[in-house]
Amino acid sequence: MSQAIHDVFVIGGGINGCGIARDAVGRGYSVALAEMNDFASGTSSGATKLIHGGLRYLEHYEFRLVRESLMEREVLWAMAPHIIWPMRFVLPYHKGGVRPAWLIRLGLFLYDHLGGRKLLPPTATLDMRKDPAGKPLKSLFTKAFEYSDGWVDDARMVVLNARDAADKGALILPRTKVVSARREEGIWTIVTRSTVTGSSQTHKSRMLVNAAGPWVDQVIRSAFGENEAHHVRLVQGSHIVVKKKFDDPRAYFFQNPDNRIIFAIPYEEDFTLIGTTDRDFKEDPKDVRISDEETNYLCKAASEYFKEPVRKEDIVWTYSAVRPLFDDGASKAQEATRDYVLKLDTVGLGEGGAPLLNVFGGKLTTYRRLSEHALEKIGEAIGVKGKPWTADSHLPGGDFPARGYESEVAGLKARYPFLTDRHARRLVRRYGTRAATLLGNAARAEDLGHNFGGELYEVEVRYLADQEWALSAEDVLWRRTKDGLRLDADEKRVLEEYMAAIPERIAG
Repeated sequence: MSQAIHDVFVIGGGINGCGIARDAVGRGYSVALAEMNDFASGTSSGATKLIHGGLRYLEHYEFRLVRESLMEREVLWAMAPHIIWPMRFVLPYHKGGVRPAWLIRLGLFLYDHLGGRKLLPPTATLDMRKDPAGKPLKSLFTKAFEYSDGWVDDARMVVLNARDAADKGALILPRTKVVSARREEGIWTIVTRSTVTGSSQTHKSRMLVNAAGPWVDQVIRSAFGENEAHHVRLVQGSHIVVKKKFDDPRAYFFQNPDNRIIFAIPYEEDFTLIGTTDRDFKEDPKDVRISDEETNYLCKAASEYFKEPVRKEDIVWTYSAVRPLFDDGASKAQEATRDYVLKLDTVGLGEGGAPLLNVFGGKLTTYRRLSEHALEKIGEAIGVKGKPWTADSHLPGGDFPARGYESEVAGLKARYPFLTDRHARRLVRRYGTRAATLLGNAARAEDLGHNFGGELYEVEVRYLADQEWALSAEDVLWRRTKDGLRLDADEKRVLEEYMAAIPERIAG
């Protein structure tokens, strides 16, 4: 029996790889995807978690990227209203600040009108002496501008793209490293190795997509033997999470004297997320960690605005990631383009070659459009199948109206009256309409199984293992959920022991 040949084999289980796999299988292509670690274990879970146009990108004249990003905000919100929702941002202003008021107004005017905004409210001007947003800030900030963007649970967006791709027939292989890829008689022969069992597999595909993020050049060098590959500029971004600094549901956009900006964002109900930094990174992306310099920078920058300073001892968690920006020769890390570049390699076609698509750069907000553009390249290389479809689709659990979150919570509580309001809200935020699938026939709290801490019960952990490829406590606590912020050391240890006893499951 001959080995099946895939149309497309994707390397990389971040947002770009999973988005491309989902779009491709939805059009009728036979698709496989390999990720060497867990989904979103790199750049895609280390972002500031915004669905935004990129207000600061206007300063660098990236109008195409900003327009596309602005247009995508409401598209993505409609696709996944459980994990994406609108957020208002407050940009404090004072005379003598980094940017003059006229420049900020111009930027916000473009922001309101460049992207076809329909549901998100427009920019407003605030009197910070009267508005509640001024309460936690220093008194010198008497004026602010308020504008709209969106928030996303980034790691969940990645795994839901993978889940939907699998539901549509894609072969999804987490913890599977590509060790070699070679062209043979017009077909790619790809050898993978499981990082869990050590077993190897051979796959064949008509086309290969390299969406390995920070490792994209490493894949080109190691798998394809191109030792001179250098296409991405690695830029480290770090964040700190502190106990809640303010009660307002709005986020803050802070301008720093060095022309950089940071955000202070309400996070997981009880915390405030502060970030990000921008600095070049020369080491292995797997070793990225926040530095003392970055920690001090974020604390100092936020303390310039808040009445109560942000201190190191306030930090409850930090995370860092490396952004694989396309190397456009920009002199400063914060000036490097956030746009994406797709390069189709068709060298040798007709002489035993096979097409390769390398994906450079990108951001959470534009992943769906990047995927569509990637499918154009795929169609050009191996033939067109299907039509663009994702703009009117839903990610798993997102099949309720974008403005219907409260109704979804009320419906879940009516069906499962033993749920607390807080627990019901968290389940809807994570799983949307699939929360009922997770809870099944539970009739009382005891039916949810062991409580690992907070609202994390055994039934949810089982669902994450069976349906979302969670294999370790880290997968559960820091990517599928953020319950790592709430569980103590003993509770985490119990969860680790529980996860170690669950055999690896690849959800079919």
